[in-house]
Amino acid sequence: MASDQYEEMDEVAQRPFNYAYLKRMMGYTRAYRRELVTVTAVMVVASMARLIEPYLMRTAIDEGIVAGNLRVINRMAILWLVFQLVGAAGDYVRIHMLNRTGQGMLFDLRQQLFTHIQWLSLRFYDGRPVGRIISRVTNDVEAINDLINTGVATVVSQVVSLVGIVAVMFALNVRLALMAFAVVPGMVWIVARLRPRMETAWRNVRRANSNISANLNENITGIRVTQAFCREPENIQQFDELNDAFYDRFMDAIKVEIIIWPLVDIFGMVGSALVLWLGAWMVLNGELTIGYVMAFTDYLMRFWEPISAISRVYSRVLSAMASAERIFEYLDTLPEIVEAPDAIVLDDVRGQVRFENVSFRYDDGDRYVLNDISFTAESGQTVALVGPTGAGKTSIINLLMRFYDPQEGRVLIDGYDVRHLRLASLRSHLALVLQDSFLFSGSIAENIRYGRLDATDEDIERVAKAVRVDQFVERFEDRYEHQVNERGTRLSVGQRQLISFARALIAKPRILILDEATSSVDTQTERMIQEAMDALLEGRTAIIIAHRLSTIQRADCIHVIDQGRIVESGTHDELLAMNGHYAQLYRRQFATWNLDDIQPAMVDA
Repeated sequence: MASDQYEEMDEVAQRPFNYAYLKRMMGYTRAYRRELVTVTAVMVVASMARLIEPYLMRTAIDEGIVAGNLRVINRMAILWLVFQLVGAAGDYVRIHMLNRTGQGMLFDLRQQLFTHIQWLSLRFYDGRPVGRIISRVTNDVEAINDLINTGVATVVSQVVSLVGIVAVMFALNVRLALMAFAVVPGMVWIVARLRPRMETAWRNVRRANSNISANLNENITGIRVTQAFCREPENIQQFDELNDAFYDRFMDAIKVEIIIWPLVDIFGMVGSALVLWLGAWMVLNGELTIGYVMAFTDYLMRFWEPISAISRVYSRVLSAMASAERIFEYLDTLPEIVEAPDAIVLDDVRGQVRFENVSFRYDDGDRYVLNDISFTAESGQTVALVGPTGAGKTSIINLLMRFYDPQEGRVLIDGYDVRHLRLASLRSHLALVLQDSFLFSGSIAENIRYGRLDATDEDIERVAKAVRVDQFVERFEDRYEHQVNERGTRLSVGQRQLISFARALIAKPRILILDEATSSVDTQTERMIQEAMDALLEGRTAIIIAHRLSTIQRADCIHVIDQGRIVESGTHDELLAMNGHYAQLYRRQFATWNLDDIQPAMVDA
């Protein structure tokens, strides 16, 4: 696959910091305000306890060591130990509560995102690789959690310490404090100049990581095709390129960081050197004591520590902002298919399906895949749709299921426009069996029960017998509790298809839709399904898309679709008599048979 299918990673434009995203991220803390207030109070107490330590050191030096007073030294040592224990206890409470609230916020955000994408329309999924969606729900959510859980805690605790340190430093000596803070404007200027580069760099890191997830999911899902066509070397090379791209983007971000933060530290060292110089001069002139200068220097070192810590949190903020931009893009995507405010519940369904002058295209600007389609399937009838690949047959099914809405015309069930029906009400009366049958991890029984959660074991066995699932289930020791694994990999294609039939039938649909449902099964399995077809379709309206014309010869009406239009309609015999599109399809499919000999046999089968 071409590597340009993935997101472009290098951004030319450097967008401004999005404070709206930051505010929106912080909105997830509202449900945990009580816990966060408690944590903040604990951090304030712990920070204040540690702010007393330099003052204790000054007292111990000036009034204990210099004065030779051992009692003062002992008293300061005991107080220092007490305040250390208070700080350690505060750290324990902070870590415990922040992790608990952080996981709660992570749960809320991830659940909201998953719930939202469950209701998004198929168009959303058509244009996005699965791996990229997974990356949003996992990696990007984790980045926001890292900011809220760790970054916010760091900022709060360090800001409390910073405010306290600044107040104490000015209280101790205004001249020394002004000397220490003289370098702060230069530090702010450096960070402001390099900040846009850092924002862009971390946004590109997130995109590169998303590309890896998308490629990994695609390759794992298609591993059979990969091995069948010996594409392992090419796939490894492509993954290596994406991995290299992630490495390069990450190192680009680190290069910006190792420019900023060492410069911040250098400014801090310059400030400390100026304070030591001025403090030593003041000691020599008898204006200050050694203990005073030592305490001030300790406070100064503590001042640069929260500055450095807060600066480094900014990297997390940028990473989280890139993730938030992507998450909120999904959360702000509205479902295309929505219920009308006055949508009604469809009860007592007869099963009549009618398309009235329906025209449809998937995207604005594309050609119409359906053009002025009109047909009716009366209650209990079996209607077949045939035609070449790409003719528009599956699009008709998508509109009937209301996965999409037509641009023109109406789709009606029992005379009701499907756009005026509750979605759950509409789809509860429909059952869809696709060509690519999808089974979920779990047992055979659980996959059949997916169609109706309140189905009993007897219900499962009844529908399984109807579609011949029981014939292969008996081979398993655990029978219907047999685990099928992800996507049903422990079963054959035909077995998975039969289970899909059972899953559809147990839902008791009034309208049954089969989209190439027998094209993936072998002749013997197809015969098994054909034997049960009369019972399956009895009393139901059926819409059948089929390439195997042998499966739809007894349909009440067959519509031939070509280039988005119905070009022929009639029964099997009527269409053969027309000697048109259907007859050509039939002859091509049974080219090795004598048409006059096989037709009666097929009709009687």
